[in-house]
Amino acid sequence: MTNTIAICLGVLIVAGLIADAIWADWANLVFLFKKFTAFTEWMAFWR
Repeated sequence: MTNTIAICLGVLIVAGLIADAIWADWANLVFLFKKFTAFTEWMAFWR
């Protein structure tokens, strides 16, 4: 991954977080965090 691609991905992630904060009151981030924690627990089980 080049620096340019990494910077573009970082900017897109930050823009998505800002948009979620403005329009959805962090609802999407909370949903993704819950799914991520469930996924990591599932991965730990299969390890």
